[in-house]
Amino acid sequence: MRDKIFYAICFGFIFGVFLRSFIFVNFYFTVLLGVVSFALTLFFTLIRPRPPRATESNSKWGIIFSVFILIFSLGMLRFHVVDKPAPYVFESQVGNKISFLGKIIDEPDIRENNQKLIIEVGASPTKTKILATVDFGTYFQYGDEVNFSGKLEKPRNFTTDQGKDFDYINYLRKDGIFYVMNYVDIEIISRGGGNKIKNTLFYIKDKFLNKMNLVISRPESLLMGGLILGERSSFDNEMRQKFIDTGTIHIVALSGYNVTIVAEWIMKLFSQVPYVPKNFGIGMGIFAILFFILMTGGNSTAIRAGIMATLVLVARATGRNYDVARALIFAGVGMILLNPFILVYDVSFQLSFIATVAVIFLAPRIEKYFLWVPDYFKLRDIMTVTCSAYIFVLPFILYKMGNLSLVALPANILILPFIPFTMLFGFLTGFVGLIWYGFGVPLGFISYLFLHYELSVISFFSNLPFTSFSIPNFPLLLTIVIYIYFIYRLFGKSIKNFIIEPF
Repeated sequence: MRDKIFYAICFGFIFGVFLRSFIFVNFYFTVLLGVVSFALTLFFTLIRPRPPRATESNSKWGIIFSVFILIFSLGMLRFHVVDKPAPYVFESQVGNKISFLGKIIDEPDIRENNQKLIIEVGASPTKTKILATVDFGTYFQYGDEVNFSGKLEKPRNFTTDQGKDFDYINYLRKDGIFYVMNYVDIEIISRGGGNKIKNTLFYIKDKFLNKMNLVISRPESLLMGGLILGERSSFDNEMRQKFIDTGTIHIVALSGYNVTIVAEWIMKLFSQVPYVPKNFGIGMGIFAILFFILMTGGNSTAIRAGIMATLVLVARATGRNYDVARALIFAGVGMILLNPFILVYDVSFQLSFIATVAVIFLAPRIEKYFLWVPDYFKLRDIMTVTCSAYIFVLPFILYKMGNLSLVALPANILILPFIPFTMLFGFLTGFVGLIWYGFGVPLGFISYLFLHYELSVISFFSNLPFTSFSIPNFPLLLTIVIYIYFIYRLFGKSIKNFIIEPF
């Protein structure tokens, strides 16, 4: 009974947020639905079921259904709370050239041709965020107070190179950004503001990257920054397209996948040390995840990736997939509770969640097909995890991004076994370089060799004819059918037993 109530609560909330993400539901109707379902919950809870047993079972299913609808309504209400319209005082200024005094509230996003700054302006209750594009020439950092002027505009949706419509408006809206200003005139009023902890984390991250870049040249240093910190904004269009065409763009995305591979490798490495408790390896893996979160500046995307990676680590270390499945669902609900927009509008969250499910549940099922792979340095595990994650996320990628790479599997197989070593030596290069530059040189050279090999593989496959092609209209219905089949194959028996088992 408790398990059924748990899943009714979790999935009720998820479906409520999901529906409200697409359809506006009247606030008062949502409240009425919640009140009615709460009354039904009390009715089924307090009423004494009569014999025979069938009546008692129906009463308990009534409780579960009532709880589901109650939490479903609360999910819609939670989305309603954060679904605030843009402040009217700014709406009236759209299209005009205007000046603002504000504070940079996140790390600057350095692109190939410009910088992107998220600036918070105004005061409560009309406070809002503006995404400002600025030229190079001035060094900005988190916490700077700035005075800037330009034309205030609303973001617009656009079509990607693969022919997919990208919902840029809601992509920014999930972070509370309603306006953009392109190539503004800007000056720094004061430095050193903002949260002291975040300032410290960003300072360490900058130092770390600077020391690493001193001993690893471009473009290898760009790949290393993407691998360990998700820093892919400095890639030029040609390099980014090569990653997309070969299906390897995920290795430079800030998700739980990369850090899971490294953390698991570290866990199993330390687990082999004699006279050391088994839990020590798990602890070292979790420490690697924590270090990753700190080095990225502790942003929300890195925290979500770290949570997903920790769950994978625990599941594969203990073999208790069923318990970790509940923890995964609970963690997902918690993230959605904090920011309901991520369920539909954050591709990073969606990919991390899908890949995590694959690694926990699909990888053990297909491991028997990789017995031919030698188990040195856990290569078999890495291969199994790679293929399971790729198989599981492919339908979503086709629907969301419209790009099918014909060389993704061989490219990933040739690259991913070396990613843990690359990231490990990259971390050591930057960390040791913070102490003294000379210590980082030999480690940086080893890192460079791995990076050069990986870029060579990507370059080779991207230059082959017919490497990839676009599917701009991959059907949503087909995507849903594929995932229903996946769910049936992985959880069909468990779902059937869950439904028919007695209370």
